[in-house]
Amino acid sequence: MLTNYLKIAWRNLWKNKIFSIINLLGLAVGIAFAMLIGAYVWGELQVNRSIKDCDNQYVIQSKWKNPNIGIEATSVAALPKALKENYPSLIANYYNSALAFTNVSKNDKHFRERLQVGDSTLLNMYGFKLLYGDAKSAFTGPFSVVITTEIANKYFGKTDVIGQTLNIEDFAGGNHDYIVTGVLDKIPANTITGLDGDNKFQFFVNGSLNKSLRTLDGWDNSGITCYIELQKGVKSTDVERAMLDLINKNETDDEIRGNLTPYLVPIKDYHLQANNNLVKKMTGTLCCVAFFILLMATINFVNICIGRSSGRMQEMGIRKVIGGLRKHLIIQFLAESVLTVMLSTVLALIIYILARPYFSGALGRDIFRILDFPAYFILIPIAFSLLMGLLAGIYPALVLSALGTIDSLKGKLSFVKEHVWLRKMLIAFQFVTAAIVVIGAIIISQQISLFFNGNLGYDKDYVVYAQAPRNWSLKGIQKIESIRSQLALLPQVSSATLSWEIPDGMDVEWRKNNVYKQGTSALQGITTQNLVVDNQFVNTFNIPLKAGQFFNPLIAADSSSVVINETERKALGWNSAADALQQKIIYLDKVFTICGVTADFHFASMHEPIQPLLYTNVYFIKQYRYLSFRLKPGHLQQNIDALQKRWSELMPQAPFEYHFMDDALTKLYATEIQLKKTAYIATTLAIVIVLLGVIGLISLSIQKRIKEIGIRRILGSSVSGISFLFLKEFLSIVLIACIIACPFAYIIMQHWLNDYAYRVAITPSPFVVAIIGLTLITMLLIWIQIIKAALANPIKSLRSE
Repeated sequence: MLTNYLKIAWRNLWKNKIFSIINLLGLAVGIAFAMLIGAYVWGELQVNRSIKDCDNQYVIQSKWKNPNIGIEATSVAALPKALKENYPSLIANYYNSALAFTNVSKNDKHFRERLQVGDSTLLNMYGFKLLYGDAKSAFTGPFSVVITTEIANKYFGKTDVIGQTLNIEDFAGGNHDYIVTGVLDKIPANTITGLDGDNKFQFFVNGSLNKSLRTLDGWDNSGITCYIELQKGVKSTDVERAMLDLINKNETDDEIRGNLTPYLVPIKDYHLQANNNLVKKMTGTLCCVAFFILLMATINFVNICIGRSSGRMQEMGIRKVIGGLRKHLIIQFLAESVLTVMLSTVLALIIYILARPYFSGALGRDIFRILDFPAYFILIPIAFSLLMGLLAGIYPALVLSALGTIDSLKGKLSFVKEHVWLRKMLIAFQFVTAAIVVIGAIIISQQISLFFNGNLGYDKDYVVYAQAPRNWSLKGIQKIESIRSQLALLPQVSSATLSWEIPDGMDVEWRKNNVYKQGTSALQGITTQNLVVDNQFVNTFNIPLKAGQFFNPLIAADSSSVVINETERKALGWNSAADALQQKIIYLDKVFTICGVTADFHFASMHEPIQPLLYTNVYFIKQYRYLSFRLKPGHLQQNIDALQKRWSELMPQAPFEYHFMDDALTKLYATEIQLKKTAYIATTLAIVIVLLGVIGLISLSIQKRIKEIGIRRILGSSVSGISFLFLKEFLSIVLIACIIACPFAYIIMQHWLNDYAYRVAITPSPFVVAIIGLTLITMLLIWIQIIKAALANPIKSLRSE
């Protein structure tokens, strides 16, 4: 019996090919998009959940009374070890780590690499497996290094490299041969080795025994990423009380002890909560978009199913005449509906496989393959097919099977009226959703354009930067400044600068300290962000000077002067930039003279307002990372080649791995760019789905009124007059839907823009573009369909009996 139902269902689908294709394609596209977004969200939710005992793993973070004093993402270096020693019943293990960028060499291979300097507990605490080497002894030596298989192949061309050496540069101008003592097996994506999901660490050095790269201990060191593993059954609140007690007892730095309150973040939630819950907001937004796209596709499907059902009344009457029971008719309708949804689901899986690489690139994540999901996930599409099939088929099945035999044979609805208003409401809802998506996509695009094309306060064009080899001694500073001067002499280079920071928004939490006027109390001071730079920084980035000069151009080591920005000048109470010149301020317990005031510029993301900024000379805080160059316009690649050649002559052991400032901004706003790409895709799909629905419904409407069209043509109606009848019916729905969508779109996008301190104003243009665009496209489709029917021979339309 079931076989017969499916055969008949297949014949009906094949008989009505156009409607079947519209139904299958529209629903399949909606399902595939929802699956792709669902896979992305699932991947984000799985970050750090594959490590051993992830439910007991936590990151120690810091809550500061004054949020501008310290960094929230790090904590006091000595705290995890003290917890383990003093509260063994609470703490099972701990792991401290810090980032180090440095040069790594093997023979003639030189690369700038990202190292994780950490404790020896890495392998045991997180359950990472070594492909080669002994986990127990891998971190026992001060100059041992554990690497990934990717790095082993990169430097040695093979993976079994135990006992081989790599030369790693330290931050004092020296270098040392490190022995490879372990090669990590494949590490699951998005784990502790790269908590942000990007830039995964592939070198691991024991910082407890080797302090030449980073220092991982000390109660006065609050810049270390600290992880702890709780004993089973221990509550995080118990550990938080213990942490606060230890800081109060052991901390000697009053600024830390009086301001810092440590707290725990589950490691499995860290990725979602980082950057002010940015990832969580992103996944939530994408889930909403995917839901509405799927809902639109579902409405299309239900709408067309209901519309087609009234055309099968005579079929129902004949089935009843030859003995068909009502339950058989209901089962037949439901079988057809479920079969259509199942075919759409299969087609959606094919679209998923084909579109996955593109979506992975657009979202910046490797989206899961279908086979990567747990086996029980197969129940989701099966359940969806059954539920959607029953939902779409139940209405026509119950209504048409209840009609009397005579009414069915005559094609009349004697006691059951067609709910035309229901279909119109459903199509109107689709247009509302489509309009909101289109308006949202336009506003998102405008905001992201502001990031790259708005007034940043500096000139990013033709600026490239590269990390320089580090030697933070006085001789090292003098040497790298000499190299900078020689590179600046190249005819292809306008200017060059040495600095710790660049305007990439990545160091906004570092080097925040109190600054105040000489002769006043420190309590009257303000928190300032400190930029460590040389005297060529503003020339290279074209940051305008409001008054004074940017350090002494004749004295490179001008370490007694500072420069401030306009925001800091106002915060300290001077009425003009000129009033601030030669004033004395106290910073880091040292008296400085203000020699210049710069205009404000966006050092951090536009999420945040511009903060007070203090420039100190690299000769005062002897640390640097970047050499930045302003290249002369034209012949860009030749200019870079010339710079690279001279760099290699002056620093043969240091790779020239350059980036454009545009690359830095792209990384800074990666989440927003991902959202923009997704919004464009969603806009396209929303328009396609709603127009598929329009095509289906207008075709059904023409089919049902084909005799009416023929009679009107015989009585002398023009093609344009007939077209206007149909256009009036559908365009009124489109216009009303767009008007309804506008206030919703405004509220939603205003809420989204509120996350940015600097944002575009919402103007009428996105709303006008969306309304006109949707209206014109809908008109065109309807007109094409109607013209085709109106130009047909009316005699054929009337020849039915």
